[in-house]
Amino acid sequence: MSLTILFMPESAYGPTNNCIGIGDILRKRGHRVVFAAEASWKGKLEALGFEEDLVDLAPPAEEEQDAGQFWKDFIRDTAPEYRKTTAEQLETVTKPIWEALIDGVKYCEPQLKEIIERVRPDVIVEDNVITFPALLTAGKPFVRIVSCNPLEARGENIPPVFSGLPSGDRSEWDAFRAEYDRTHRELWSAFNEWCVEQGTEPLPDLDFIHEGDLNLYVYPEIADYTDARPLDERWHRLDSSVRETDAEFELPESLASRDGALVYFSLGSLGSADVELMQRVIDVLATTPYRFIVSMGPLHEEIKLADNMWGAETVPQTTILPMVDLVITHGGNNTTTEALHFGKPMILLPLFWDQYDNAQRVHELGYGVRLGTYTFTDEELTGALERLLGDTALRERLAAAGEEIRRRDGLRRAADLIERAGA
Repeated sequence: MSLTILFMPESAYGPTNNCIGIGDILRKRGHRVVFAAEASWKGKLEALGFEEDLVDLAPPAEEEQDAGQFWKDFIRDTAPEYRKTTAEQLETVTKPIWEALIDGVKYCEPQLKEIIERVRPDVIVEDNVITFPALLTAGKPFVRIVSCNPLEARGENIPPVFSGLPSGDRSEWDAFRAEYDRTHRELWSAFNEWCVEQGTEPLPDLDFIHEGDLNLYVYPEIADYTDARPLDERWHRLDSSVRETDAEFELPESLASRDGALVYFSLGSLGSADVELMQRVIDVLATTPYRFIVSMGPLHEEIKLADNMWGAETVPQTTILPMVDLVITHGGNNTTTEALHFGKPMILLPLFWDQYDNAQRVHELGYGVRLGTYTFTDEELTGALERLLGDTALRERLAAAGEEIRRRDGLRRAADLIERAGA
């Protein structure tokens, strides 16, 4: 039976790419896949074979914007705050992000109702961190995808989300939770009241999103918190969700003709907007004997690469990762889980949101090294590169883990579960 499936991803590249990967499988199975993405994605989803019925999260800009431009601008403007601790960021980064998200939810609520009326979906899929009441009150099966971090499904025996605190040391957990309550209680209460007025059930305490009839979260079992935080039967883990729509990649001659380990460097579409940080990392990498592929991001014209590097504004990450030996990343969930999918060790430089949690988890499990993003020394970065690239046992262990993750085929598992929800 052919279904009509409506996807609404967050405007950032990570969640949108995740939905593209799942949606592509569903489309190839004969289902109608419609994206109610944010308007700056116009034309980009249609080119992949999907229908677009897009929303504005704010009054439309006078000039056409790049995909996800709002969040690129937001991250660039708040970059000085990333030098603060995760607890300090609750007031100056995390709360403003929630405020911006809430503004978008309220602005697009009437548009979403109209889209649902036009599209008449059999299943609604949201990959975001916040509730859109229209998606819940449509009377259709609602699927929530968590593609940020499994700590968003909270529990008493796991670190608080956004904290980047270790699993084995609870000494700072309660203080972080108390600070989150202090900084977010009033905002959450007002949003909860508004959601109920729109017809939803009350939100879980201090959560900004409801659970779905079906809940999918993207994280490999080898890094998950399954024993410390068991979930009920409505929750399903996808060990990975790696899209198959990226273009093929051939190693440029400037790198192919050189010797040395091959390393991929990306701070994501948002983190790469911090040009000063990008250049700092690049300048250190230039002193090493290795080769680098660099995802340069929206401000690529302001970044200067060295001779041992090749880069572009955007690169086909999922076809590059299989050929590299190591990944330097901000710890965004997409890159973190994709690196594990292909069995690659990581150096992590977290900036905000869930990136600290991913970086800490990879570090404490020994799959990589977390460094101070703005405080690392040249020797710490070059030393981490040398140590991880030289750790044959780790690389063999991760390669075997990657084989198992790929065998579990999270992309098709997600498609199967969404089909079942709409049956």
